[in-house]
Amino acid sequence: MRIGARYSHLNGEEYLIVHRPHLRTELMDVIAQVDAEACRTKVSREKTRKGRTLYSPIDMNTAFKALLESRGWEERRNTFWVTDDETILRGIQGRDEAEQKATIISAGRKPIMSYNQTDFVKDRVAVEIQFGKYAFVAHDLFVKHLSFYVSDIIDVGVEVLPMKALENQMSSGVPYYERDLLNVIRQGRSVPAVPLVLIGVEPTASMRPSGSSSKPLSPASKMRVLPEHHGNASNSKTFVGHRYLPEAG
Repeated sequence: MRIGARYSHLNGEEYLIVHRPHLRTELMDVIAQVDAEACRTKVSREKTRKGRTLYSPIDMNTAFKALLESRGWEERRNTFWVTDDETILRGIQGRDEAEQKATIISAGRKPIMSYNQTDFVKDRVAVEIQFGKYAFVAHDLFVKHLSFYVSDIIDVGVEVLPMKALENQMSSGVPYYERDLLNVIRQGRSVPAVPLVLIGVEPTASMRPSGSSSKPLSPASKMRVLPEHHGNASNSKTFVGHRYLPEAG
């Protein structure tokens, strides 16, 4: 596979470049080693696609899992305690789980254990490979990555998604990069309050429409950084992140 596009929220990509360049390179290598065509195994039963052979989310997830785990990326859970009292919950945010539970009990409330789970964590970087249902992406970005960041387990969260061109060749209900990029940037600069890198992937053999650029975003390419803004012409614009494009020439 290859990277079709990527986006840095709150300097997530910049943090990797400066502080975790080995992990950034490692992730690029993993993406390049996934054989998308070997994952084109799902025979559709959908009415409008019946009989077509589509890319299998399960097979692609399995390929990513094997490659990441072989490089030391591991599943990680962030366990915490909750209750029905808002004031207590606000007061125990950021404390360790034992103290959270004790505080809830001392207040005469019932403690309820909960947790967030991330599939791949290494050296304070979390990676989620999301080829499932589109609703799962919001949970990753606004719950999982944020929970791990606030709990001081990670410094950056990475979300790997199919590009629209790949999503068109999968079952219905799958997320795609372009839509979730909008979901992030329309929240403004500070939401979600965690440094993120969104990565859109696609098969190495280009599936882009005629007339679109088919040049891959190579990890080794020089990159130029374009600031992104939002707001209308009459208002001052707010910086929200970067999109990365290959250096011309």
